[in-house]
Amino acid sequence: MAKLEVELIPALSDNYIYLAHEPESGETAVIDPAEAKPVLDAAKAKGWTITHILNTHHHGDHTGGNKAVKDATGAPIVGPSYDQARIPGLDIALSEGDTYSLGNATAEVFFTPGHTRGHISFWFKDADVLFSGDTLFALGCGRLFEGDAKQMWDSLQKLRRLPDSVQVYCGHEYTMTNVRCATDIEPDNQDLRAYRQRVEELRGAGKPTIPADLGEEKRCSPFLRADDPALAQALGMAGADPVDVFAAVREKRNGY
Repeated sequence: MAKLEVELIPALSDNYIYLAHEPESGETAVIDPAEAKPVLDAAKAKGWTITHILNTHHHGDHTGGNKAVKDATGAPIVGPSYDQARIPGLDIALSEGDTYSLGNATAEVFFTPGHTRGHISFWFKDADVLFSGDTLFALGCGRLFEGDAKQMWDSLQKLRRLPDSVQVYCGHEYTMTNVRCATDIEPDNQDLRAYRQRVEELRGAGKPTIPADLGEEKRCSPFLRADDPALAQALGMAGADPVDVFAAVREKRNGY
């Protein structure tokens, strides 16, 4: 089984950038570099050489450091084929079903639109690691800036089909707000209560809530359970189409 060492780098107000290091080859990818300096500083501190720059989507808080990191390292910029014109410095364009290798670790690419029209996610299958950008958050999903509820629900179902053991590395620290919204919807969900307690402890200690465990997300996140009759019942939408239930969850979260 391939191994990835993942270093979380806080950036801007609530962004997370990641370094993913494959130790056998020594190759290292930076995922969604919002800005260059913290990335270069973190790589230097770890003694890692950046060899790849991976983008999930075009937003500046995920691509702002692309060119400066490339200038400093010579690493190619990799991103979605669906949004080539909006990825700064794009060298390699990837589509649904493509694979991309980081040393001995290989990512499968999923097209996951909804937040943006061209969003992709990277699943390093053998390492049990998913870089989901702003599609899937811990107990949440991205706002529907360029897509609609059906697109995002379809995207989330792709990611939900991955193994429970997958560790989810997303683009932002939104978990405290997400867990408040989720427990307001389902105050009697015992799994969710335990999740909230852990999140409050972590954030109270100034620690990140990421990575999230996909198995726990499947049990707790309302955004992954729009086809669960219990969630629809909690929303007063028994028997409703899952897309409509998902849209109602997303709209409720917009108010927090």
